Amino acid sequence: MFKPNFKYTDKIVKNLTLISEARAIILNSPLIPKWEVSLRRDALIRSAHSSTAIEGNLLSLDEVTDLASGRDIMVRRKDKQEVLNYLEALEKIPVFAEKSPFLSKDILKIHKIVTKDTLDDPKDEGVFRNRQVIVGNKITGQVVFMPPPTEEVSNLTDEFFEWFNSTKVNEIDPVVEAGITHYELVRIHPFIDGNGRTARVMASIVLFKRGVDVKRFFALDDYYDKDRRAYYAALRTVDPKSVDITAWLEYFTNGVAVSIEAVRKKVIGLSKDIKALKDKGQIALTERQMKIVERMIEKKEITNRDVRDMFNISNRAALDELLKLVDMKVIKKTGEGRSVKYVLM
Repeated sequence: MFKPNFKYTDKIVKNLTLISEARAIILNSPLIPKWEVSLRRDALIRSAHSSTAIEGNLLSLDEVTDLASGRDIMVRRKDKQEVLNYLEALEKIPVFAEKSPFLSKDILKIHKIVTKDTLDDPKDEGVFRNRQVIVGNKITGQVVFMPPPTEEVSNLTDEFFEWFNSTKVNEIDPVVEAGITHYELVRIHPFIDGNGRTARVMASIVLFKRGVDVKRFFALDDYYDKDRRAYYAALRTVDPKSVDITAWLEYFTNGVAVSIEAVRKKVIGLSKDIKALKDKGQIALTERQMKIVERMIEKKEITNRDVRDMFNISNRAALDELLKLVDMKVIKKTGEGRSVKYVLM
């Protein structure tokens, strides 16, 4: 069975402590679900932009945002398809996180999604590589990394997932597990192309599955993309013979700490002005109630008629929705008679 080689250093422990503290604040801060949706969407878009940009995709963040919103843009077909693929893979993280055990066939499905209609040979999509690849500098021609021989790929992947599905994983911090998963899949390099993107999706699956990023608020790919040299340098710190990944894990855990701290600041900033949520904490709203709150944030107020028109429902049904929000102390009523309006608490 695969066995990771690393040790907990002061840097790693410090990062894990910061992550734990920030996570607790995020999960316990008062937050209306509309903002949860906005934070999740923002993280999804930035992750898709950054992870594909690392691999040379030329789309801007605004263009990725347009694609995520369903708008068509005039760009190179491959660049557009890579982003759409990565967005789809990120959307399916909760589905893949439920796989138990997680098998080699599951990572092939992820790779198929990530590379669909983007590789020179479509037969390389969703299958292990059938030939040797070399990771090198495209400009200088220098060989940066020589992955294991092709004939070892299948066994190495199976051995890794045997460990991944074992009870031994539960003894390891979730963030460390995500870092190990990221590195080992990059090291095995099981595919002709798309290894980095697939490894980053797998790391995100671990962070979601084990409750670190259960709300899917932070974009770790952003951290990699802001300093790509540091990202690749961290991957190269691992000695090929000992495969000691301690230095890589120091980098990886720092990235999670930086990313989750940014989310913590956003969450505190969003929730500080909603006085009614201070005592109740995070409130679970229905999708319809979320849309009502979203409209109120945009328009500052809402009426019974607005709600009727939004959902094509009766006066009584609209009033019921509003009164539920009043009872939860998310909104309050102002005015009398025909002048009644509702505003956020």
